[in-house]
Amino acid sequence: MREVPALTIGSLVDMAGVARAKVMPAARTGVFEEIGAGVSPSWNVFCSDDRIAFTDSFSVVGDLRLRIDRSDLRDLGGGVSWAPATVHEQDGSTAAVCTRSALAAVVARLASDGLEARVGHEIEFTLFGDACGGEWSAYGLDAVVRHEDFLKDLLHNAERAQLHIEQVHAEYGPDQFEISIAPSAPVQAADLVVLARILISRTARAHGVAASFSPIPTLGGAGNGAHQHFSLTANGSSVFSGGSREHGMTDAGASALGGILAHLTEFTAVFASSPLSGLRLRPDNWSGAYVCWGLENREAALRFCAESPSNPHGANVEVKIIDPSANPYLATAAILGLSHIGIGNAAPLPAEIAVNPSTLTDVERHERGVTRVPTDLGEIVQKFNSSSVAKEIFGESIIEAMVSVKGAERKTFSQMDEATTVERLRYTWT
Repeated sequence: MREVPALTIGSLVDMAGVARAKVMPAARTGVFEEIGAGVSPSWNVFCSDDRIAFTDSFSVVGDLRLRIDRSDLRDLGGGVSWAPATVHEQDGSTAAVCTRSALAAVVARLASDGLEARVGHEIEFTLFGDACGGEWSAYGLDAVVRHEDFLKDLLHNAERAQLHIEQVHAEYGPDQFEISIAPSAPVQAADLVVLARILISRTARAHGVAASFSPIPTLGGAGNGAHQHFSLTANGSSVFSGGSREHGMTDAGASALGGILAHLTEFTAVFASSPLSGLRLRPDNWSGAYVCWGLENREAALRFCAESPSNPHGANVEVKIIDPSANPYLATAAILGLSHIGIGNAAPLPAEIAVNPSTLTDVERHERGVTRVPTDLGEIVQKFNSSSVAKEIFGESIIEAMVSVKGAERKTFSQMDEATTVERLRYTWT
């Protein structure tokens, strides 16, 4: 029997948050790196249900190239390697619609002002295939022990691929788990989200189950989040500790949070805009459904984690509204881009909300400037499309593609009931 050649996979993440890939024999890895694999511009406007939201710029005409960097290759096992891809024009220049490059550009702008970021991701997923047989305790010891073989294999596979998982635990919902990835530089951190999902999915299949990263994997059940923690330093010193502002923040740190909060609703299209995201973004679900911040407040969109002996990575901020349908490169670019703008404009930081915002009356929330994160896809798209800040961070090409995709998704799924939508999209982001 002829031996099947080893594989090299290169992938991007599109505007719907879906990873799409090209594959070459390992012997052609150099071609993948230097010339790339051809893809239609329409790859940038695929929707979560695989419909194509064509625009004048993204159609059947033209060609782009997916290129990898050999140094980014990770060993998945079984003769298969993977690397994140960047999108290029035929002349070799970076395509304006490349989301990975958009994040790299934001990182470069931060560096020009002496700012450096580190990002850590939390990934929640749900296993399907009678994984627990109906027996489950939220965050339970028994839940972990029942899946110890799966978890041991996952950690082994992660170690081989150089993915540093700091912890894993059973989550609230049945067959739901969460892993925490060690913080790293922003682009690499987003790459690791894609790698982690590959490893989780491959390990799950090896154990006869399937992993879902859907924001709502079961109707009425627990939602999956994709929280991002980020820290910032200015000329080597943390902006979130050692200062005289709230909980040790410096003026720059307070303005970074202020910048995010001032424009958060304009960027919900980037953070949580799938046809299922609104079902997750509800009060009392720990999804950050309110536009506010607070120290260790899991109902606020921004949870501040102060420096303490129990915080091994130092002061940081968790952005809670992000779900697995978000493109991790764009979500990080939005967080860091808004922080940078906030610092540059000395954006004011609203008063802290130290309680569950849902326990406040409508009048109290109005007086404190606390609003809901939008969940209507029409409103979300309109705010993003009209945002001058979004254009500043992303440029016209990404805006055009995102608006077209989200508009098409709204048209399709507004005619579909919730149960059907949940079933249709359960494995879309796997």
